[in-house]
Amino acid sequence: MTVFVLDSSAILRYTDNEAGADRVEEIFSACADGQVDARISAVQWGEVAGVLRRRSGAPAQKRILESLMQLALQVVPASAERAVRAAELRVDRKLAYADAFALDLAMDSVDQVLVTADYDFKGVADLARIEFLPAK
Repeated sequence: MTVFVLDSSAILRYTDNEAGADRVEEIFSACADGQVDARISAVQWGEVAGVLRRRSGAPAQKRILESLMQLALQVVPASAERAVRAAELRVDRKLAYADAFALDLAMDSVDQVLVTADYDFKGVADLARIEFLPAK
């Protein structure tokens, strides 16, 4: 079964109804139908929460996060081992630390595809399957 690893940029494109939102919606629909799984690292989930709170305030943040959880999105905890691997990716591949968590999660299996609107991932496309959402 294909597992889509969504990073914060993909989720925010969806919540903001920007370029690529339709693709993320397709993934959530397929997830609801049991055809695929959708995951996000806890660190990336925290990024989404922070952006939403800064932009819209606490009540809207809570409402949006709850609605996202209704879409069967799985939040994957950041284990000690994953934190070390993310740190190594950050240093070795010059990737932002939070992004390294998304990449590490996508690297768990060949069945996992990282979905992102962050083109900084171009430099690590050799490490995992990555689907880039359209530019704005």
